[in-house]
Amino acid sequence: MAEKSYEEEHPTKAFGWAARDQSGVLSPFKFSRRSTGEKDVRFKVLFCGICHSDLHMAKNDWGMSTYPLVPGHEIVGEVTEVGSKVEKFKVGDKVGVGCMVGSCHSCDSCNSDLENYCPKMILTYSTKYHDGTTTYGGYSDSMVTDEHFVVRIPDNLPLDAAAPLLCAGITVYSPLRFYGLDKPGTHVGVVGLGGLGHVAVKFAKAMGVKVTVISTSPKKKQEALEHLGADSFLVSRDQDEMQAAMGTMDGVIDTVSAVHPILPLISLLKTQGKLVLVGAPEKPLELPVFPLIMGMYICLHLSACGLFSCPDTRSCTMAFAAMKLLAAAAVMAMLASTVAVSGQDLGELAPAPAPGMDEGAASFSHGMSGPLICSSLFLSVLALLRH
Repeated sequence: MAEKSYEEEHPTKAFGWAARDQSGVLSPFKFSRRSTGEKDVRFKVLFCGICHSDLHMAKNDWGMSTYPLVPGHEIVGEVTEVGSKVEKFKVGDKVGVGCMVGSCHSCDSCNSDLENYCPKMILTYSTKYHDGTTTYGGYSDSMVTDEHFVVRIPDNLPLDAAAPLLCAGITVYSPLRFYGLDKPGTHVGVVGLGGLGHVAVKFAKAMGVKVTVISTSPKKKQEALEHLGADSFLVSRDQDEMQAAMGTMDGVIDTVSAVHPILPLISLLKTQGKLVLVGAPEKPLELPVFPLIMGMYICLHLSACGLFSCPDTRSCTMAFAAMKLLAAAAVMAMLASTVAVSGQDLGELAPAPAPGMDEGAASFSHGMSGPLICSSLFLSVLALLRH
């Protein structure tokens, strides 16, 4: 029997943007979504954030990508259909989906509501689903997802602003809560003021935490202090500044995704301080063990698709953001000033027009029932379009 085409794998036609190879270039892609199962939620995609990991996956930087690859795991939209056994959602609800869409539901992790540690965890895109077909992400016009992995978006949280919270927001919110770095008066360092760093500062300040931003760029100081409300700023290349801050922090959230030294960050910690790594460098970082032993520090490595994707954490993040209005349009406008990848990366990821389609028509909204835009924590979608 001949293998079915991407459009014929499932009953419902869909449209998205896919990378076809390691160039990472996106082009129009017609495929299909499965029928709405009894526990499934189908929704129209209205917004999808563009995460730095989408760039890594599109270009197979981590050696785990399968093509064609439709990226996007910061997905929000409006429910159009629910299965007969769905209990939490109804048509018209505003919902979101993050980094994962499935798990085994039977292992110790799943039984402990820690599906993100399930050895059979199914990522939102570029992974095999239970039926053997490939998952496709939110750079598309629709999604069908098991309700267990769907989160409700609070009514007072703008949808375009909510999208990045499903990865960037959860990635920094979770360690702040989980490792006790959310207590008023606690001193937390945030390394890097890109997409993750911006949100980490906003969340930490909303929790009443003292925040020091640590960056290689002195140009970020005004933004950190005046726009985002950080209490202090350190230039990591300035040895005098770093020396003066030694032993002053209860925790450091390191958001940098490039290879960088972590010994200077460890030295900033108090005894029993915590270093949490949420960036995902392509190459291993050097871990100096002796300073950890002598300082009784706790060094933790956490991935964005790990602890930060369990359903309860997603819901708590959304509720907290809505309560504090962290994702209001004004805040998002400020965050738009930071781009997490180089101009060269943007050019490589820019969508190519389909055969017979002029270049001006090559936009993420082409052929879609709803626009796909970046919510601006990581990239401006305008940089990806060649208009």
